[in-house]
Amino acid sequence: MVYTITFNPALDYVMNVKSLRTDDINRTESEELYYGGKGINVSVILSRLGIDNTALGFLAGFTGKRLKQMLVNDGISCDFNYLEDGYTRINVKIKADTEIDVNANGPDVKAEDIKALMSKLDEIKSGDYLVLSGSIPKSLPDDIYQRIMEKLTDRGVRFVVDAEKDLLLNSLKYKPFLIKPNHHELGDIFNVKIDSDEDIIKYAKALQEQGAVNVLVSMAKDGAMLIDENSNVHKIENAPGKVVNSVGCGDSMVAGFVAGYIDKNDYDYALRLGAACGNATAFSKELALYDEIKAVFNKYYSI
Repeated sequence: MVYTITFNPALDYVMNVKSLRTDDINRTESEELYYGGKGINVSVILSRLGIDNTALGFLAGFTGKRLKQMLVNDGISCDFNYLEDGYTRINVKIKADTEIDVNANGPDVKAEDIKALMSKLDEIKSGDYLVLSGSIPKSLPDDIYQRIMEKLTDRGVRFVVDAEKDLLLNSLKYKPFLIKPNHHELGDIFNVKIDSDEDIIKYAKALQEQGAVNVLVSMAKDGAMLIDENSNVHKIENAPGKVVNSVGCGDSMVAGFVAGYIDKNDYDYALRLGAACGNATAFSKELALYDEIKAVFNKYYSI
């Protein structure tokens, strides 16, 4: 079983406007509503690949209920904690002759809410995966990742961490099964500029020396590189195609990698399925559907 945690989910309200004006009322040509959050994105792709998983985290208010219903309608297993106050945030995306993003802060999470989530983690057992991804809201303690990993560290759980700098670095002592920085984040960790594959290998291995088991580095247009626990280096290129969406590509890659490893227990296959999922989402308006992932995998990544 795979569990994902999304500390600050969102509904993304996209408004398409022909031309944005500041001197009069703007009227949309169309609107769309999507659910969002890095852990949720991982759960969606895992579900589309047939991997049992449960999405955990915090929801609040009528917006939280709407988000959960959308997930349930899409066949995503959820076990969120509901907060007494506030609302799951709505992020407004205006797409016109220019694009404007306005992201909300989200509800406050109290100490008792954290305690309730921690109790829920007692269900996680040896051999399960726990995906910790994304930033944390201001109302949560900075060490929330560490608290969770400390609680589960002797239980044989495989941690997957996709987060920036300190959140990532502070997780390394718990020997996460997989971490996934992008090449910019890898450079920021060591205060260097990543200019080559050799740089990626060097600094990824430095993270392994600090505790990471496998390091998967996404490299935007240059594909991705995996340095596995046996010090083998795997590099994969992007599939050719028109990129229409960059949101959720990294999350899709993480989900595909985990699903591939669960299925075949093979790092090369896991990387290829991860690449197929990330690219399929890049070619899609939303998170990729199973048939889209299968098509990309069969055409570019199957052996």
